[in-house]
Amino acid sequence: MIKQATMTIGHIVEQGKGNIVSNMGEDKVMLNVQHNKYYNLGEVGGRIWELIASPVVVADVILTLMSEYQVDKEQCEEHVIGFLEHLLKEELIHVREK
Repeated sequence: MIKQATMTIGHIVEQGKGNIVSNMGEDKVMLNVQHNKYYNLGEVGGRIWELIASPVVVADVILTLMSEYQVDKEQCEEHVIGFLEHLLKEELIHVREK
């Protein structure tokens, strides 16, 4: 399991346990019970959270988002990896090598 590293499109990611997630309008909000912290994932972040409900390769998340939103690959990859690295830093996801 990767704790803190640079994420790549080849890593496999999955939601961590112990989070309560709810819809608030178009955004998703989350409470991490373990750390007693609240997060607003936003609309796209909420979609990413849905996509990582079970183990998935980061590249597949990017491809799905590119098909759902009008975004080019480079921009999508940059934003997805940045978002996932933040979730990893906050210990909200599990990451492993493919």
